[in-house]
Amino acid sequence: MQTDRHTALASLIVIVTGTLWGLYWLPVRRLAELALPGAWGTLAIVAAAALLLAPVAIARRDRLGRADPLALGAVALGGVAFVLYSVGFVYGRVAIIILLFFLTPVWSTLIGRFLMGWSVPRLRLAAIAVGLVGLAVMLGADGAVPVPRGAGEWLALLSGLLWSVATTGMRARPGLAPPEAAFVFAAGATLGALALAPMLEPWPSGLPVAALGPVLGWATLAGGLWWGLSMAGLMWATPRLDPARVGILLMSEVLVGAVSAALIAGEALGPLEIVGGILVLVAGLLEVWPIRRRGGAAPG
Repeated sequence: MQTDRHTALASLIVIVTGTLWGLYWLPVRRLAELALPGAWGTLAIVAAAALLLAPVAIARRDRLGRADPLALGAVALGGVAFVLYSVGFVYGRVAIIILLFFLTPVWSTLIGRFLMGWSVPRLRLAAIAVGLVGLAVMLGADGAVPVPRGAGEWLALLSGLLWSVATTGMRARPGLAPPEAAFVFAAGATLGALALAPMLEPWPSGLPVAALGPVLGWATLAGGLWWGLSMAGLMWATPRLDPARVGILLMSEVLVGAVSAALIAGEALGPLEIVGGILVLVAGLLEVWPIRRRGGAAPG
């Protein structure tokens, strides 16, 4: 009975996390509207998250000091990947940015096969094919060459690729407990945003004094709720559920993001874009679908 309660609670946490991240574009764009364009708003968010999680890092500094450097690097790289994803919302359409990030299973399978030497079951090969077809249909919906257009789409595509590299490293070199991982994730994101921000937009001169309060409020809310609380909850819930269930439940992010962007920002997808997006989600389902293991199969 206790296990059933934990499973139900973990499932609810994953659904809530996906729902929250489907709305994450709202604080990002609000900060851009207030006075922090480009990656500056994301920098404010992740810096706030790192500061909020700093007491955890201080309390667990001995564990951090003993951690595998490659494991630390993989988690920090994951934070950088999410920075690119976050900034993508400033320059691109919400649903397209989310769907481009959800191509992660394609890149993860390719990295596992060609860089890690893991064998790839046929179902994973099908996921690659379906995902790439979905990408081509989605990006070529207007009859143009099916490649990303604009900084937002390129950032989203790169974020999914970096996240695949990061998660492969996390699987190969595990060892960080959720509290330490959350801080390293936010710290890596802060460094990544600090490097990226000046490359995209100059520091906004003449920041209105009246905007300081709202900027701090939105940054603290987004850093604490999305990057702190929701990520900590996800790290608690994920080990208690089958990977397939986690992957499927997190797809609530796509639905919430697409619907909220259509209702609030007027960013409705065209028919072919919807078809391409569905194919991307099908690829994600194929990637997390349970597979009967044989000798030499890829881990995870």
